[in-house]
Amino acid sequence: MKKIALAGLVAVALTTACNQTKTSENATAANGTTAADSTKGINGLFASFWERQSRLDPLSATAQGDNRYNHLLPNDQTQAFRDTLSTFYQDYLTRLGKFDRAKLDENDKISYDIFQYDLKQRVAGLKLNTWMIPFQQFWGLPISMGQYGSGQGNQPFKTVQDYDNWLGRVQGFTVWADSAIGNFRRGMKAGVVLPKALVVKMLPQMRAADMQVTDPTKSLFYGPINTFPKDFSDADKQRLTEAYKKAILTQVVPTYKKMGDFLANEYLPKSRATSGINAVPGGPEIYRYYVGYWTTTEKTPAEIHALGLREVARLRAEMERMKTELGFKGTLRQFFESLKTNPKAMPFKTAEEVLAGFRKIQATIDPNLKKMFGRTPKTPFEIRRTEAFREASASAEYNQGSPDGTRPGIFYVPLPKPAEYNVTQGMESLFLHEAIPGHHYQISLQQENTSLPKFRQFAGYGAMTEGWALYCESLGKELGLYKDPYQYIGALSDEMLRAVRLVVDTGLHTGQMTREQAIDYMLDNTPDNRENDTAAIERYMAIPGQALAYKIGQLKIQELRARYEKQLGSKFSLSNFHDELLKDGVMPLSVLETKMNAWAAKQK
Repeated sequence: MKKIALAGLVAVALTTACNQTKTSENATAANGTTAADSTKGINGLFASFWERQSRLDPLSATAQGDNRYNHLLPNDQTQAFRDTLSTFYQDYLTRLGKFDRAKLDENDKISYDIFQYDLKQRVAGLKLNTWMIPFQQFWGLPISMGQYGSGQGNQPFKTVQDYDNWLGRVQGFTVWADSAIGNFRRGMKAGVVLPKALVVKMLPQMRAADMQVTDPTKSLFYGPINTFPKDFSDADKQRLTEAYKKAILTQVVPTYKKMGDFLANEYLPKSRATSGINAVPGGPEIYRYYVGYWTTTEKTPAEIHALGLREVARLRAEMERMKTELGFKGTLRQFFESLKTNPKAMPFKTAEEVLAGFRKIQATIDPNLKKMFGRTPKTPFEIRRTEAFREASASAEYNQGSPDGTRPGIFYVPLPKPAEYNVTQGMESLFLHEAIPGHHYQISLQQENTSLPKFRQFAGYGAMTEGWALYCESLGKELGLYKDPYQYIGALSDEMLRAVRLVVDTGLHTGQMTREQAIDYMLDNTPDNRENDTAAIERYMAIPGQALAYKIGQLKIQELRARYEKQLGSKFSLSNFHDELLKDGVMPLSVLETKMNAWAAKQK
């Protein structure tokens, strides 16, 4: 999954009021005028929108390499902020409607369609009561603060001003936390609360050893002090060191303690035993919204559930074939269990050996990538082990680089038990998805395309973003991978996981499945263990609909490729197809299909 760096999923973050924004200064910027307003034409409208949004969503601006608002962490947990957003979005929808779409050029028509779709989604999302759940165990500001403030993430720590900027964000965090607790309490009264199983997972995050410290030098947030740039003066180092120690002990630690105590003492007893969002007031409507948001389609939960069952059956048949090919005589479940202890599937002893294995995959596919892609990113790429403070509950993920290339794209791999790292979990397919050519190519090429309006340059649509990454897994054999049967089983398992998600996500959030039933279904159809399947199901419980994006998007891209291969015959170029697919950034699937059909017509 692409790391929510928060840029890639700005739309959902804003509509659910889960990214961090608003001061009176920002409200003025949102409702007032900016220099961009003087630019005429539809691209002037887009530029104006982006300027205002960047101030409203400063964490995403930081992730995108816009450092003007690195000191801001406004409070997005207020009704006033949600009202500001609603007025902001509706105003730009009205302005957009004044343009005659038929008179726009082809690229501007794409921009028009995406912009209209996006703003309508945001306005609709603000009408939901999801603001009563400010964060959960998978994402939200308490987790983002650790990633930004560690000195290893999106927040830059290169200048004295950078260090002072972070202190401003810490100040904002204390205010945000009080309002978030207030919203949780509103949810408790209304019955809009998280499942108990998720709240239990949030408690250790608030009380982690490097969060709840008495010695500030042991804090995760002391990291930047340990890596001062060499050109800092002794006076600046001393001042900042004392300021960070004070901020950690008087602001950061008390804030995390306050949230942890609230969750344990007040919220946990009021959390719910049910698993799906359908169980809260307005839940069915919330889920329908998220299904549409994440898939960018009008498919119903029932249609997606049925599609998932068909895909699971197809992939089970291929897994049965591989089981037979390897000479295993038992059931598929027994085959899965045998893989967990098979030494051929666990060749590593140390974390460094696992990381070296991923670097070998990168070297293997590199020659074949040149045949499949005419355009490749300029953004640097790195493979890193996930930070210790979140490694135990994290998934492998991609964190985008900055558009100017000063911050690399990073493929994070959690390795709490490296000797147990099993390639049948999908090592090669994981790299293709999260790293190259999956998220790194798609996101970097999009960010590097400065000819796109900013709202497209930094857009994130789950169905195309994750659909592309899952499609890239299917390129494994063409790229020289999946020659090892255990790695191929891993690839099948990864795709099976995405098919299973269609079943369990819709099952959970329409009340057809409990948490326990969903975990058992995953165990029946994938080779993972109960611990990991439990974490996966709890992720789907926390983020309704997100897990649907992968398979829905992949199937659409595969459908388009097959269509054009048949239509164009010898005129079809896979490299050109991939370049066209990626060059204009991600977009809703219906807009993508229209664009690609126009491209195919020109190839004839």
